[in-house]
Amino acid sequence: MSVLAHCPAPPHWRLDWRALRDAYPWVDALHACPQDPGFHAEGDVGIHTEMACQALAASAAFRALPAEERAIVFAAVLLHDVAKPACTKHEDDGRISSRGHSGRGDILARRILWRQGVPFATREAICGLIRHHQVPFFLVDREDSRKLAYRVSHMARCDHLALVAWADGFGRRCADDADQRRILDNVELFREYCDEQGCLAQPRRFASDHSRFLYFHKDSRDPDYHAHDDTGCQVTLMSGLPGAGKDHWIRHAAGDLPVVSLDAIRLERGIDPAAPQGRVIDEGRQRAKEYLRRQQSFVWNATNLSQQIRDQLIALFNDYGARVRIVYVEASETHIRSRNRARESPVPSRVIDKLLERWTVPTTVEAHEIVCHVDADQ
Repeated sequence: MSVLAHCPAPPHWRLDWRALRDAYPWVDALHACPQDPGFHAEGDVGIHTEMACQALAASAAFRALPAEERAIVFAAVLLHDVAKPACTKHEDDGRISSRGHSGRGDILARRILWRQGVPFATREAICGLIRHHQVPFFLVDREDSRKLAYRVSHMARCDHLALVAWADGFGRRCADDADQRRILDNVELFREYCDEQGCLAQPRRFASDHSRFLYFHKDSRDPDYHAHDDTGCQVTLMSGLPGAGKDHWIRHAAGDLPVVSLDAIRLERGIDPAAPQGRVIDEGRQRAKEYLRRQQSFVWNATNLSQQIRDQLIALFNDYGARVRIVYVEASETHIRSRNRARESPVPSRVIDKLLERWTVPTTVEAHEIVCHVDADQ
């Protein structure tokens, strides 16, 4: 059973926290994770998460949502601090911190929901909310508030995000009541600001995909400017776990485009997938540059599951004036593991497990175009 089945629903809007603790070890683990009493005087992460879920279930805004949207928002609140046990540290000054828990929570939640069979679009909506759940607390104080709001709107629905942040802020006790009031005030200001900017319930619109790409990749761009598209070729950047179907997509959809394949380079050079990959990546980049200098479109085929890795490659392609299309492919874990075992040179299971620890799904802030090919079993 997925977490979506536990979403409070009419007529009683009941939250069965005991059932959640019994069903999911990661929920129970929240109760063993301490928090800094300054902003969480209520106690451990489990207490806070239960309070946040109860606050959400009682709110008129939540109850007014369509059932599918309620499930997304509820799951995001339930999972918003799921990575705190892995991120929490006792600092030298006596404070308790959990830096990075939003980003790591996105990745951990993706694995949990994937294994539960939650549909792709629903899962990614939840994960986007988890990754950005703290943004409404501080966006109005940022000098780059407009650009940040636009960026977030392409990765999460900002009206849903405001509701998640409200539940997070309301479902706690601060040592100083003024801190909690400021959190909730900032959440409301975030909602109003996104509404004014036209990105509350939809991604911020741009004149073209190239205009959007330049806005998110260059400083001081006018978001309303219709940029001239002077790209000279297109790079198709593959992304997906081993066994997800990247090679299959290339064979059936890439036509005669040349392919820079890191797997092929590994085979040519006799490099183990579990060994350091610096030589493989350097060779791949050199081959890519040859195509880019000729303004020849090609495919870059590798897992590219980390946004940091994708950003580095996209920066290279952009330096040569290329248009960037990311093709993301996905399958269930059962299919991925079985396909990998059937390969001539299977990727070691420990390598796949490590890739899952940095698994992110590409978004429209990264490239001109995102194509998602998800197996029907998803």
